[in-house]
Amino acid sequence: MTKQAIKDACNAYIRFFKGESNFPRFKSRRRTKPSFYVDTDKIQFTDTHVKLEKLTTSRKKNKQQFNWIRLYEHRRIPYGKGVKYINPRVSFDGVNWWIAVSIEYPDNIEIPTNEGIGIDVGIEKLAVVSDGNIYKNINKTKEIEKLEKRKKRLQRKVSRKYEKGREGDRYKKTKNIIRLENQLKKLNQRLTNIRHNYSHQITTEIIKRKPGFIVVEDLNVLGMMKNKHLSKAIQYQGFYEFYRQLQYKSEWNNIKFIVADRFFPSSKTCSQCGSYKKNLKLSDRKYICEDCGSILDRDLNASLNLKNYGQEIA
Repeated sequence: MTKQAIKDACNAYIRFFKGESNFPRFKSRRRTKPSFYVDTDKIQFTDTHVKLEKLTTSRKKNKQQFNWIRLYEHRRIPYGKGVKYINPRVSFDGVNWWIAVSIEYPDNIEIPTNEGIGIDVGIEKLAVVSDGNIYKNINKTKEIEKLEKRKKRLQRKVSRKYEKGREGDRYKKTKNIIRLENQLKKLNQRLTNIRHNYSHQITTEIIKRKPGFIVVEDLNVLGMMKNKHLSKAIQYQGFYEFYRQLQYKSEWNNIKFIVADRFFPSSKTCSQCGSYKKNLKLSDRKYICEDCGSILDRDLNASLNLKNYGQEIA
């Protein structure tokens, strides 16, 4: 493990000098997510269990001991002869322990030949695709709204408990507060898992259609978050995670992933004749072209313009 820690530090400094990340920081019990590396020679898997090395040694024989730990998800990690595990890690997110391993797979050599697509993302709808598919905003469903309501109630309950046990300028953490905070952690994780799962379902469905290329906008998410009325909705949409999933899944399937220029006027340009409408407002949900007379949904028009952008580049 000491050897791996040195390798991780070396990789962190390489990424820093390349400008890919910030300066490396030492691990902290307060800030850092608890995780540790597992030796690839000592880890073993079955359909239902994983064999991990104990962190302590036997006092009698002074030898390493191993534990078989039951996995919550069965038959997810391949095992047997010829399966090589790379960089196994065990981490704790405050609620559950997770084990993650990398496995080598042969490259996909199939080249998609279908028509390319453009994807316009937004707050009202998560994504509108140029082929006519529309994906709703999951945060407006009854399930999410119900969980968000329960989350607010729990937060208020925890806050009242803290105020009740306050001693001057100091707050006392009781067992009831710890119990409520654990419930809040589980609820937050459930909400995050639902949103990530929905994003995975959408991106997988798009990739399975095997388009020749995918074009998305280069959104200034940090700038959009400065709008206090929309910042919460933008945060819950998870644009970065949606783009990240699309990008790596496109690379796996040899699909060209294109990010349009940030100042490309996808919403204000007519996808039929190419005329530019300068006075288009955010409240205008229909794009009405004064030159050719075409009437289109604003988001669909933007996705068609992104598709045209990709055709020019590809």
